[in-house]
Amino acid sequence: MTDPAPVRLRPEVAALAPYRQGRAAADGGFKLSSNENPFPPLPEVVEAVTAAAAFNRYPDASATALRERLALRHGVEVEGVHVAAGSVALLAQLIAAAAGPGDEVLYSWRSFEAYPGLVAVAGATSVAVPNSRDGAHDVDAMLAAVTERTRVVLVCTPNNPTGPVVAQAEFDRLLAGLPSDVLVLLDEAYREFATGAGGADGDAVVIRQREGLQRNVVVLRTFSKAWGLAGLRIGYALGDPRVLDGARATAVPLSVTDQAQVAALVSLDHEAQLLERVAHLAARRDDVWQALTEQGWRVPRPWGNFVWLATGAATDAAADVFASAGITARAFPGEGLRVTIAEQESVENLLRAAREVGGMLQSSSSGPRIS
Repeated sequence: MTDPAPVRLRPEVAALAPYRQGRAAADGGFKLSSNENPFPPLPEVVEAVTAAAAFNRYPDASATALRERLALRHGVEVEGVHVAAGSVALLAQLIAAAAGPGDEVLYSWRSFEAYPGLVAVAGATSVAVPNSRDGAHDVDAMLAAVTERTRVVLVCTPNNPTGPVVAQAEFDRLLAGLPSDVLVLLDEAYREFATGAGGADGDAVVIRQREGLQRNVVVLRTFSKAWGLAGLRIGYALGDPRVLDGARATAVPLSVTDQAQVAALVSLDHEAQLLERVAHLAARRDDVWQALTEQGWRVPRPWGNFVWLATGAATDAAADVFASAGITARAFPGEGLRVTIAEQESVENLLRAAREVGGMLQSSSSGPRIS
């Protein structure tokens, strides 16, 4: 039995499991549990971050230079951009700004594992709508779950960890069915990997907002994945300035370092080079997906930098098989494994482990499945 805390904690917080980072890879193995970009930082980024290392000074609290650059990039006013320590921080700030005790936050599930905890910390109630059979958002079911208490709707596209996108038409249909004062957070952490997917497009949202439409939508972006700055923790939001003021009001001050701001600016200078890396990873992802399909897996079409293997009750055993093959995967007990697409050298191990797990599932049940 766990000892109780020596002070009174909010029951919903005391019941939360602390965040557990993906296990480190064994010597000679591959850590494919955190959706990190395997490419090393660009030399120009390293040089700029090193030059910005004035650790005795506070950072620019408003990230002025980066916000100005992003505002120009997206054609919005500077107050329509908010920078935070990664998209998780953005989610926490906006959920806290819009929802509290008695309110509901609605999202598809399974989706980003941080969602339930962020909602609980805000004091609100999660309404988790099961994914469709192919691992995608079920928009009809989400609309049916909306109540007068709904304050925030989270849309993750491509969906982490299952991989599908929310089609633009489906996103538009969701917005059309929601009250206009419900905050919609379009979580696009993996958007750069989804070229050609036909998914909901935050840039299109920004254009519509300039026309006075969809002002209840905030677009969330991160530099952690495609841009390779996961260790520096930086992301940004695009939306109506008055909505973003709510995020700014709930933010922990001075949480985005100057090093992260400089790294993001230099990365934007080298966007073409970084997107070449993304294209390589996306092509590798598609090759892995095809190979898994040929093995007999029914894997949702992946559009992030990962694949989803629905291993159900055998998930813990499947994770052990992957670990034996030198692959640390992200295990969601009772549901499945998310495996990051990373170094080319990891692919053979990944496919070998998947083949073994597929055989294990076939011998114990009806074979690999997606739900």
